Amino acid sequence: MSTAQAAAAEPADADLELADSIVRELFLLVRQVKRSAERHRPEMIVDMAGYHVLTHLHFVGPQRAGEVAATFHSDPSTISRQVSSLVKSGLVERRADPGDGRASLLAATPEGVRVIETERRRRAEVIATVLAAWSPDDRQALTVLLGRFLDDYQTFEAQES
Repeated sequence: MSTAQAAAAEPADADLELADSIVRELFLLVRQVKRSAERHRPEMIVDMAGYHVLTHLHFVGPQRAGEVAATFHSDPSTISRQVSSLVKSGLVERRADPGDGRASLLAATPEGVRVIETERRRRAEVIATVLAAWSPDDRQALTVLLGRFLDDYQTFEAQES
């Protein structure tokens, strides 16, 4: 059964209870990850919202501020404040847009990339420590199932919009 066919069928009560449990566990997981990030925040020179903008620019590449705002479904003035802070910290730079000399592109600087890699390493170390007692098969299964869940969720959302 495809994702679309499964979505068209009315879920049974047991399926709704299971889904509710999954939502609760995901909520608790996200909250725990945020708490962990907060505990390590003194080491970070950028807040979490700025970190998300910084990583987006690094992995997607240089973009205009309006494109970043659209990606985050955020007000351009909010993104502008975050970008200003990132530029002031030397983590993001403004570059001339080769397609439009009046506009600028935002890009992660080498220092911004260093901050990203340091934070990614710290997060990976925490997760690796948490999963250390799990078997390699269980760790791999978690990775595969989380990826599958995300793919299916994104497919469902794309069909809904």
